[in-house]
Amino acid sequence: MSKPSFVVEDQSATIAALEKRLAPAKRIDTHGAVVFLAGDRAYKLKRAVKFPYMDFSTAERRRTMCEAEVCINRRLAPEIYLGVEPAGDDDWVVVMRRFDEDGLLDRMAERGQLTPALMAALGARIARYHDGLAPIRDGFGRPDDYRHSVAADIRQMREQGERLDPATSETLAQKMPAALEPYIDVVARRVEAGAIRRCHGDLHLRNIVLIDGKPVPFDAIEFSERIANIDVLYDLSFALMDLCERKLQPLANRLLNEWIWRIAELPSAPHHEALALLPMFLSRRASIRAFVDAQAAAVSNGDTSRARDYQKVALSFLHPLPPRLTAIGGLSGSGKTTRALQLAPEIGRVPGAVVVRSDVERKRLAGIALEDRMPAGSYTPEASAKVYAAMRERAEQALRAGHSVVLDAVFDKPAERHSAEALAQRVGVPFDGLWLDVPKEVAQARVAKRKGDASDATAAVVARQFDQDPGEITWRRN
Repeated sequence: MSKPSFVVEDQSATIAALEKRLAPAKRIDTHGAVVFLAGDRAYKLKRAVKFPYMDFSTAERRRTMCEAEVCINRRLAPEIYLGVEPAGDDDWVVVMRRFDEDGLLDRMAERGQLTPALMAALGARIARYHDGLAPIRDGFGRPDDYRHSVAADIRQMREQGERLDPATSETLAQKMPAALEPYIDVVARRVEAGAIRRCHGDLHLRNIVLIDGKPVPFDAIEFSERIANIDVLYDLSFALMDLCERKLQPLANRLLNEWIWRIAELPSAPHHEALALLPMFLSRRASIRAFVDAQAAAVSNGDTSRARDYQKVALSFLHPLPPRLTAIGGLSGSGKTTRALQLAPEIGRVPGAVVVRSDVERKRLAGIALEDRMPAGSYTPEASAKVYAAMRERAEQALRAGHSVVLDAVFDKPAERHSAEALAQRVGVPFDGLWLDVPKEVAQARVAKRKGDASDATAAVVARQFDQDPGEITWRRN
C-alpha cells in the first residue's frame, strides 16, 4: 500500500529504533506525531508530513520545530517540557515529564469532575499567560485576515462534501460572515490596541492537564505563526467552545468571567467590547473542529457523526439572543457574587452573561491584584462613585456588543440603583433588579470565611452597612 500523500519521508527505522530503546513503552499515534510513554518520560517524534497548515517535511525543519515547541510551551507548562534529544541520525524528539492522563481535562469532563473552582484557576492562569505575551501589530488579525480565514473555514467545510452536512455548511456560509461584518471596526481596534499576541493556539480541554491540583495548558502550536498569532479572546474561545459542546455552559461561563476579571484591560479596545466577536470566534472553533474531524475520518474511513455534531454546534453559536441587564444588590455577605455566577450562564447568548463586580473594578482602578487589600482610607464616597461609573462603562460596552451583563454590587443607595436602571433604558435592553436580604449574623459569618477573594468586606463593614438606611427597595427581594 502506498503511503498517504501528506507523508513525505519514511521514518520507520527511526520509530523502530525508538520502540526498541524505550521498551516497554506505550505508543500514541497522531497525524503529526508519534509519542512514546516510557517510565516517567514522554518522547514526541514529529512525523515527516506536510499539510497546508503544518510542515515537518525535512529533518532540519523537524529539529527546529522540536526546539520551538519546548521554548513556546515552557511559558505555560515548565512542569512538563524538559528539552530536545536526538533520535537516530537525522531526527529529534521532544522530551517531556510524563503526567497522569486521567488528569486531562477532557477526561475529567467525561467523568463529571470539572468544577467552577477549577475553571476559576484556569481562567486566572490563562489571563496571566496572555498578559505576559508581547502585542503583535504586523501579523494576522486585521479585518481582511478575518474575512479570508472565515472564507477558508467555509471552503474547507464545503470540500468535505457529504462527510459534513451540506445544508449546514451552506447556512454557516451565510451566517459566519454576517456575524463578523457588523463588528469589523472592533477587529481593527483590537489589532492596534495589542490584543493580537503569540498565543497557545490550540487551547482545548485535551491540551490542559491537572498537575498538583492546578490546571496546566500544554501542547501549544509551534508549527504556525499564522495559527498562533491571534486575539487573546479567540485563544480562550477554544476552551469555551469545548466546554459548551460538552453541555457544560456554566463551567464555560465561569472560565470566561474569571479570565475577563483578571486580564489587563486594553482601553482603546476593551475586552467587554470584544465580546461582540465571541459568537464568531466560538463558531469558527467548532467549524474548524468539524473540518479536522471530517478530514481525519476520510483518512481512516471512519465515522463522521462527531464532525457533523461540531457543525451543529458551530451554527448554534450564531443564533442571536438579545442582551439584557441584571443587577444584584445587597449588603456585604448577602451572597451577591454567588447568585450572580449562578444566574449568569442562563442569561443571554452562549456562554451566558458577564458578571461586572464592584470588587473587581475597585481593584482594577487601584492597579492592584484582586487578592490584595485596598489601602486604608480607600472606601470613600468619591472612590465609590468612580467604581460604580466604571461598572456602568464596562456593562455598556458589553451590552452594545450584544452580550448580557449581571451587575454585582452593594447598591445601597437609591441613586446607584436608579443609575443601573437608567443604563438599561439608555441602551434599550430589558432590566431585572434583584435585592438579597440576609440576617446580619449570617452576612458577618460569610465575610469572615472569605479567602483569596476580591472583596475586602469585614464583619465591622457589615455592621456599619446594616446601620444605614438603603431607602426604598423597588427591586425584587430575595
